[in-house]
Amino acid sequence: MRPAALVLILTVLATFTVPASAAPPARDYVALGDSYAAGPGIPIQNATPPGCARSDQNYPAQLARWLKVDTFQDVSCSGATTVHMTAPQQVSGGPNPPQLDALSPKIDLVTLTIGGNDIGFGEILARCGQEGAKDPTGNPCQRYYTQSGRDVLADRVAAVAPKIARTLDGIKKRSPHAKILVVGYLRILPPHTGCWPAVPFAAGDTAYFDGVERALNATTAATAHKAGAHFVDPYYFSLNHDACQPRDRRWVEPLQPANPAAPIHPNAAGMRVVAGLTWATHLLTR
Repeated sequence: MRPAALVLILTVLATFTVPASAAPPARDYVALGDSYAAGPGIPIQNATPPGCARSDQNYPAQLARWLKVDTFQDVSCSGATTVHMTAPQQVSGGPNPPQLDALSPKIDLVTLTIGGNDIGFGEILARCGQEGAKDPTGNPCQRYYTQSGRDVLADRVAAVAPKIARTLDGIKKRSPHAKILVVGYLRILPPHTGCWPAVPFAAGDTAYFDGVERALNATTAATAHKAGAHFVDPYYFSLNHDACQPRDRRWVEPLQPANPAAPIHPNAAGMRVVAGLTWATHLLTR
């Protein structure tokens, strides 16, 4: 996909026109994934179940409205891993059923955002924040994860590829005629200088974490392409829209959100951009 084409389409989306008429048909759509699909903290939460923290303004819901699909099931759930594609997820008000149970032979569009919890995004954020307080100018979190002589997070990223591949295989078996759009993660932190203490990563760990996220997106993209799915790359387009940017420019919130969203998660603006990129990918692929 050509970046210039996507930029042009997003420019059109920024005018708030609804682009549904130009998109190829999609009748029955199922959205799968974790919190970066569900949209925790973004109004309005639909409480099905409450612990999934699923918003009616997340990117799947916006995409469904733009495409004017006949049926739409959003079974994404905050905290989901690849395990929860085929097993129930216990959450407040749950359980959330196995996400792949929403699929059937009639489904012709599936989106999937997954992998962050498999590598331990929450644990990494907590650990790097804890280590950052000890040495704000160094790279204590990177040292922590590489103290054995191996990069633990690089190993986790490599290990997630077969898990995503199995998920994609499961989707194809249940919905053999569906187009599958695998959606990556928005840029969370800048590639160099961070914003301690708003995001309390040490100076050297900001770039380290950004590298882990880039590796996860790249691994996910390669796995998607190998499986015959299409990859949507929000990271590429979100330079200068990370959690360290001003309130009116960022697409991911810091630890103390100023826009309605969970900490270190997309806000409504970020979800709209991801919806636009996903719509564009659907438009430009067959």
